[in-house]
Amino acid sequence: MANNLLEGKRGIIFGALNSQSIAWHVAEKAHEQGARFVLTNAPIAMRMGEINGLAEKTGSKVIPADATSVEDLEKLISESMEILGGKIDFILHSIGMSVNVRKGNHYTNENYDYTMKGLDVSALSFHKVMQTAKKLDAMNDWGSIVALTYIAAQRVFPDYNDMADNKAYLESIARSFGYHFGVDKKVRVNTISQSPTMTTAGSGVKGFSEFISFSDMMSPLGNADASACADYCVTLFSDLTRYVTMQNLFHDGGFSNTGVTQQVIERFSEE
Repeated sequence: MANNLLEGKRGIIFGALNSQSIAWHVAEKAHEQGARFVLTNAPIAMRMGEINGLAEKTGSKVIPADATSVEDLEKLISESMEILGGKIDFILHSIGMSVNVRKGNHYTNENYDYTMKGLDVSALSFHKVMQTAKKLDAMNDWGSIVALTYIAAQRVFPDYNDMADNKAYLESIARSFGYHFGVDKKVRVNTISQSPTMTTAGSGVKGFSEFISFSDMMSPLGNADASACADYCVTLFSDLTRYVTMQNLFHDGGFSNTGVTQQVIERFSEE
């Protein structure tokens, strides 16, 4: 339901690869709510995905950028302000990658070069995005920056591998940079800890479909899907959440606060 929550707001959305991507849904919902934005992804990801179709649907421009490259980010943010006609009101960081997961390396047998690459893409890039935006004075006062994370940052999910460490670092960056951005520009910075969602990246994690089934049984409301996560992102981009910052916000149907559900008990009693 569109009620113009983001009317007049300008943004940058990282990470829309295809219709499975949470960022894709965020772009659609933000467009419905009146926002204008630039879409961006790494050049290699853009060759794999369908981002141009999303750009056409939402009336957006696409700017390729490697989020680990400060030079690329400076170009992206500067050009976005030119295209959109002013400073930025919101940014979505929806980026994650583990080479160790892709290569099948167990957490106890990491290739550390792969580890550092994944850390740069999945977490340090968030710092680079915000540092660049701050240096360019690109954010409007009371702007909003959101990154997507997962509860593996706090709890052990064995096959989530080094992505769990990446997400823990991502959440720490949100708190630390959120303090400085809040003091300087009233910009708020938050992470959303989303239910397991079958995105292209998520599907590469061993046992991910089992993650999803278990989480759904353990969540009083069931798993939140990508569309619902996009709605939550829209609220955080809007002026209705001006005093929410430096938070890791669980959007998981209650999974994060549930010890066990009757459904799980009954499932095991069947065996």
